[in-house]
Amino acid sequence: MQNDQLDTFDRRLVHALLIAPRAPFRQLAAVLSVSDQTVRRRYASLGSALGLRVLGRLDSSLVGRVDWILRLRCTPDAAIPVGSALARRPDTSWVRLASGGTEIHCLFQPRGPEERDTLLLDRLTGSRRVLGVSAHALLHTFSSVAWPELTRALTAHEIASLRDDAEDPGPGSGESPGALVRLSRQDEILTGLLAKDGRATAAALAAGTGWHESTVRRRIAQLHRAGALYFDVDLDERVLGGVISAELWISAEPSALTAVGTAIAAHPEVAFVGATTGPTNLLASVVCANTAQLYRYLTTQIGELAGVRHVETAPTIRTIKRAGSAVPG
Repeated sequence: MQNDQLDTFDRRLVHALLIAPRAPFRQLAAVLSVSDQTVRRRYASLGSALGLRVLGRLDSSLVGRVDWILRLRCTPDAAIPVGSALARRPDTSWVRLASGGTEIHCLFQPRGPEERDTLLLDRLTGSRRVLGVSAHALLHTFSSVAWPELTRALTAHEIASLRDDAEDPGPGSGESPGALVRLSRQDEILTGLLAKDGRATAAALAAGTGWHESTVRRRIAQLHRAGALYFDVDLDERVLGGVISAELWISAEPSALTAVGTAIAAHPEVAFVGATTGPTNLLASVVCANTAQLYRYLTTQIGELAGVRHVETAPTIRTIKRAGSAVPG
């Protein structure tokens, strides 16, 4: 796929969703100066053809959980079956096949220690087809899903209009920003539904939770304001010209970790970068147009950063699951 698959209107729509992911179609239509039906049709079309979706995500650090990056070494015949089994789990966000097709990289988001230990200590280690497992706790996220080229389509006035109309629970409502949030059973159901469709209507969410629609809207706004709930816009990165993607396992001097992570987060090639435990202390996901661009990125952008001691590059062979959903084929 090439980057000309997104025309001017597509880019304006994606930019609008990045700013106001749950804005009603009528509001998006008003800002984009088209009809409601046009926005609905284009959103559905981009979803079918290019995987455009809005997904609700939890900030694990604010709900008392820990995310884990898993690296699994498998026998040559096992990587796809094992990766597919991981992709079917609701507690994995993305699953990728890397390093010649014998290694799996996975973001694992267990709800607690019991769920973590069941997978890491029992199911994976008990499989003869899994030769090794390393688990790296995600300590801090510097950047996630950065598409600078898709944030230049709207005017300042249009951006302000979308932000002014965003839902707000009001001062003093719900948890304080940055404070630990205790999720109720109803919250778990609500966020689970939003993880499948971040644009699900209040009526559909009310039916799933048993809450009134006004309660659903208020709770979403409260969780979002607290930082516990955020929304991702998912899109196949290849439509932006990305042909080769890779995971960079980086070792940085501890004193330079924050500076290096912050600098990498600003690079347009980077979709994600976070600090982790383990032999390396940074993981970055990069997307480049070709191997020549990846080479330049490694030798200049990364190579010139003070404090970087070592970089291991693991090209992605296949994406099995992306942003919470299995990738067709």
